[in-house]
Amino acid sequence: MPAPTPGIVPHLIISGGIKAIDFYQKAFGAIEVERAVNDDGLRLDHAELTIGASRIFLADDFPEMCGSKSRTPKALGGTPCVLHQYVPDCDAAIAKAAAAGATVVMPAEDMFWGDRYGQVEDEFGHVWSFGTPLKAS
Repeated sequence: MPAPTPGIVPHLIISGGIKAIDFYQKAFGAIEVERAVNDDGLRLDHAELTIGASRIFLADDFPEMCGSKSRTPKALGGTPCVLHQYVPDCDAAIAKAAAAGATVVMPAEDMFWGDRYGQVEDEFGHVWSFGTPLKAS
């Protein structure tokens, strides 16, 4: 069992968790730390990934364990949460995610708060944002 991570670890509920691992590896350079597949062999009970210095947990949706309610962003009609990552090149990160199958929902642009910033939505309904600090003039 790995040592607990300080801070908050996002735990994404996904429809297609096994496929999501592959997508996150291609789109964000994720590294798979562990994976536990359900007895049916089709659904992900739990996975842990690292992206940069951060951990992310994934699990397939199990409505039968949650009062028959699905908890995926697509089932809920969207997500109120955006996962943000500072990267050396915001435009390149967005292009890499789009090449892996993400949809660009906000193209990168220079923002008033001093970052170049943009967003993508992955095919599972989760929104990811990228920021690169602009150099002060």
